[in-house]
Amino acid sequence: MATYFTADLHLGHARIIDYCDRPFRSVEQMDAQLISNWNATVGSGDDVWVVGDFCWGAGAEVYLARLNGRKHLIWGNHDPETTTAASGWTSSQPYAEITLDKQKIVLFHYGLRVWNRSARGVLHFYGHSHGNLVGDSQSCDVGVDCFDYRPVDLPAIRRRLRQMPDRGGEPDHHRPAPLLKSERDIVPLAP
Repeated sequence: MATYFTADLHLGHARIIDYCDRPFRSVEQMDAQLISNWNATVGSGDDVWVVGDFCWGAGAEVYLARLNGRKHLIWGNHDPETTTAASGWTSSQPYAEITLDKQKIVLFHYGLRVWNRSARGVLHFYGHSHGNLVGDSQSCDVGVDCFDYRPVDLPAIRRRLRQMPDRGGEPDHHRPAPLLKSERDIVPLAP
C-alpha cells in the first residue's frame, strides 16, 4: 500500500486548459489523460489525498468510480457540496493533519506561511496555485500542474523539497512582531 498526493485536477473543466496552459486539445483529452496517469500510478490498495479542486460541476461520483485507490478529499474552492459529499470518498474534510512514514504533514488547499508545528519540521502540502506559488523546504504545491499531471508520492515530494529555498525559520508567534511592538505603533488607515 502506498500513499499519494495531488490537487487541482479540475476534471471536466474545459477552461482550465487555457487558464493553466495545459497541453490538451479538449476537456475530453485532459480528463482521459489525468485518469490514465492516475490509474497507471495508483493501485487499488493505495491512498490518494486530493488537496482540492477535484472536478468541475456535479460529476464527482462518475470520476471517482473510474479512479484507483482509496480517495481522500481536502476541500478546495471549486469543490461544491455535490463533490465534497460524493459517495466515492473514503474521507472528505476542509483540512487534515496526517502522519506518513513518521513524517507529520498538514494538508490544506491554500498555501500557508505558517502551520501547526511548522517550526518542528512538519510539512505542508497545498494546491490552488497551479505552480504559481513557490513553496520552500517544508511546503510544496502537489497539484497536477507541478507533477506531470499525476499523483505524487512522499519520496518524490521530498526530492522536490530539497531543491526549494530553505524555509529560514518563521516568526515566533509567542512574541510581538519586531516592527510592531504595540498597538500604538500601528498607523491608522485614512478614512
